[in-house]
Parts: sequence; structure tokens; C-alpha cells
Amino acid sequence: MDERYSRQVLFPGIGKEGQEKISKKHVLIIGAGALGSGSAEVLARSGVGKMTIIDRDYVEASNLQRQQLYTEEDVAEKLPKAAAAEKRLRAINSDVEIRAIIGDATPDLLEELVAGVDLMMDATDNFETRMAMNDVSQKYNIPWIYGACVGSYGMSFSIIPGKTPCLNCLLRSIPLQGLTCDTGGIISPAVQMVIAHQTAEALKILVEDYDAARTSFVSFDLWRNEYTSLKMSKAKFAGCLSCGEERTYPYLDYENMTKTTVLCGRDTVQIRPAAASEISLERLAGQLSSLGYVVKGNPYLLSVEMGEERMVIFQDGRALVHGTKDLTHAKSIYQRILG
Repeated sequence: MDERYSRQVLFPGIGKEGQEKISKKHVLIIGAGALGSGSAEVLARSGVGKMTIIDRDYVEASNLQRQQLYTEEDVAEKLPKAAAAEKRLRAINSDVEIRAIIGDATPDLLEELVAGVDLMMDATDNFETRMAMNDVSQKYNIPWIYGACVGSYGMSFSIIPGKTPCLNCLLRSIPLQGLTCDTGGIISPAVQMVIAHQTAEALKILVEDYDAARTSFVSFDLWRNEYTSLKMSKAKFAGCLSCGEERTYPYLDYENMTKTTVLCGRDTVQIRPAAASEISLERLAGQLSSLGYVVKGNPYLLSVEMGEERMVIFQDGRALVHGTKDLTHAKSIYQRILG
């Protein structure tokens, strides 16, 4: 057994057999922000065999306070978070196979990515994606670990198909949606606490110690010194369309996903094209520069300055329109630039 994992192997809950299992497992992390970057680092250092990371955003200065994989250099280069995470994780542990995907976690893409995946980690910032993850989990019998935080508050729940209620069941009894988008800020210790809960559960699942897996819903407020653990076995609902007796997986329908979204806590609108397309960023940069726009970019994206507003365009045709929450206005800017 590799010396680098010797202290982890000494832990009775893992041991040599558990470490061997971890080294053969594949984890899919949806989101590479605060929770995603932290969880990815823990799992890379733990020696997980393979990680796939998907994220739609790029590194900004406001991320550095709590998103531990990123640096000022990543901000200056406007690196997509998935690409920056991949670079840093490879430097942390070159034995881990890492695949970075710069894009939106749509239902179709999630269904493509889960082949061979043993565990999914929730690190997204919106319930639309979480509900799609939840349906994928139930359809393909893959456990996933929910996590969220805002301010000094955080929560986590492990969802194991056939054993625990799913997220759709939980929504009947716990008001989770009010915590998905907030402008009240966040402190890093709250992030770290959720990461600790999520990754501890991840290790239990990766070594297949399901008896040790937590089946309660935990929440805490570090500033108010509050901690709550709720048993959720009775929350399982036989009529649930995601995990019930006559399931239909309603959140895997791409048409149910919004194409235009205000990003969580930001004056930014994401616009997703009706059909994915590959854009030549180099050609587009030349066209926009000839029209008088201030254009900057890297191999992954273009940043186009438009007075007080700015649009970032990705290779798959997605765009982030900064400086507005007005969906109609954002769409008009998108049409003007991309036609």
C-alpha cells in the first residue's frame, strides 16, 4: 500500500481493504465552487481512483475567500473552474484519473456521465440541477450526497437508492428551496463543515460500509452554535415520482429545464442555447474585435466588454451576461452578439 495513504489505512474504518476499494472507485462531482473544490481535494488526497468534475463557471476574485483550489493566477486568466480544478488536483495527486468538463449539468449530459460512476457529490448552486441528479441517482441506482450552505448555515444528507428517502421526498417535509440563492454572504467555516460531512459520508460509501452511513438529515449554524440531526426514514413517500412505486423521473426531461437563469446571488444571467453547438472562439473574437468590442479570452472562453455590461461566451454556446438580472435584456444582448 502506498506510503502516502498510510495514516488513512491505519484508520480501522478503512484499512487496506477499504483503501483498495477507494482506489477503484469513480466519483462524479457536479459543481466546482466552494463545496466542489473542497470535496474534490479531500477525495484526491484520499486516493479515489477517478473523478469527473463538471462546472459551468469560471474563477473570479470573490471565489478565493472560500473556494480552496483556486489562486489569483486563475482569476487573472479567467480560467473555467473545472479546468483550474483539474490542473491543481493533478498537482496534488497524479495517480488520480481526472476528467474536467466545462459545461452545464443538463439531464442528458448527466445520464451520459454516470456510466461507471459509484458516487455523485452535490456541489451545485441550484435545485434544478439537484433534482436532475436525484432522478439520475434513482434511475441508475447511484448514491449521492446532498450539501448546501449560506451565511453560517449548512446542511447535508446522504441519498442511497432503496435505503433512504430521495430529495423529492424530502421536499415534502423540509423547506430546502429557500436556501438556494442568497445575497447575505457566506463564511468559509460553514463551507468546510459541509465538506467534512459530505466527504466523511463519501468515504463510508466508497469503502462500502453502508451500515456506518448516516441516514439522518443534518443542519447547523456555526454562528449561533446550533446543530440539528433529523431522522428521515418516515419521509420516504410511496407516491414519489422519482423513487416511488410508479416513478417517471420527471426532472430528466430537458424541456423542463430553464434555458435562461439568474445565477445565485449575482447580477448575472446564464443563457443556454436551445441546441448545443461548438463555437470557434478564435473566429468569434476576430469578428467582435472588428466591430469595436473589447475582447479578451483564453482557450476556454471569451470575455466581451459592452460598456457597464460584460458577456462571457463558452465553446458550447452558453453565455454569462454580467451586470443584469433582467432576463429579457440579457437575451437581447445575447442575440446582438451571437445572432
